[in-house]
Amino acid sequence: MGHYAAITGWGMAVPQRVVTNNDLAAIMDTSDEWIRTRTGIVERRVVSDGECTSTLAVQAGHRALACARIAPEQIDLVILATCTPDRIFPATASRVQADLNIPNAGAFDLNAACSGFVYGLNVATSMIRSGASQSVLLIGVDIFTHLLNWNDRNTSVLFGDGAGAVVLQQCEQPRGLLACKLGSWGQGEQLMVAKAGGTCQPLTAELIEQGQHFVAMNGREIYKHAVREMSDSALYVIDASGLTIADINLVVPHQANLRIIEGTARRLGIPLERVFVNLDRYGNTSAASVPIAICEAAEQGRLHTNDHVLLTAFGGGLTWASAVIRWGQLPETEPYAYK
Repeated sequence: MGHYAAITGWGMAVPQRVVTNNDLAAIMDTSDEWIRTRTGIVERRVVSDGECTSTLAVQAGHRALACARIAPEQIDLVILATCTPDRIFPATASRVQADLNIPNAGAFDLNAACSGFVYGLNVATSMIRSGASQSVLLIGVDIFTHLLNWNDRNTSVLFGDGAGAVVLQQCEQPRGLLACKLGSWGQGEQLMVAKAGGTCQPLTAELIEQGQHFVAMNGREIYKHAVREMSDSALYVIDASGLTIADINLVVPHQANLRIIEGTARRLGIPLERVFVNLDRYGNTSAASVPIAICEAAEQGRLHTNDHVLLTAFGGGLTWASAVIRWGQLPETEPYAYK
């Protein structure tokens, strides 16, 4: 139990297709100003024909492996955080494992909606700290635009598609996850739900006609729950890490809505200068939003060795999760020529 699980590589993938607010205004009753002022979103990425959850996950995973300079055969476990799998069955993680040429590793999907990546980070770290795994590939990916009713401006303007991945490796240095808090309030599942398509309400022509397979959301209630649960769980993990607000170098929140991000930061007493935001360019990419933000923060030089980074997320379920990690790669090895 003395091992740590350092994040040693990261990578992201988003579709090439960009859909701006003005593009949406051309097909529904909305405007760029309406969307910007209520959400902070300017544009989002949307998949085209031939792109699916596994294709984005493979691209992000490929880049994370290359960044970590690790060969596929060194990966013991693949965890895919998603609520939009390629198929209901089998797990999309197995498809990703095959396409990345990772032999013999365990692979499974994890569904905690937008909180999925932080949930997965806790699971991956636990596997490494227990000695069950030495190297884990964790991917957060969602193609939420397939679940949207494009006539509903209350939901369709919010979401985009994408994937983000990290490699976690066993190390003896104090790196990676320091503390994590997971939460769920199942009584609130109707606040954000796609009602039809599972075993409770199998898809029928009538349900499809009614649009019951699309995501429905109570935005006002989601806002209240998200700000409260993200900030409360964040305070818990900061304290559990033996740190204070002042010790947090960067906050990487779930990119759902700028108002939620601002409300959470305000409740924590953290200035927005220490909060990473890329919501304007991607919208809400669900389980992919935190790892995509991690990748961009790293690329922009906003993450440094021994930085304390707060991750916090909220999603359907209702679920929430916060974590404090200590940033820092393992000593560099010879680059692996990924094929």
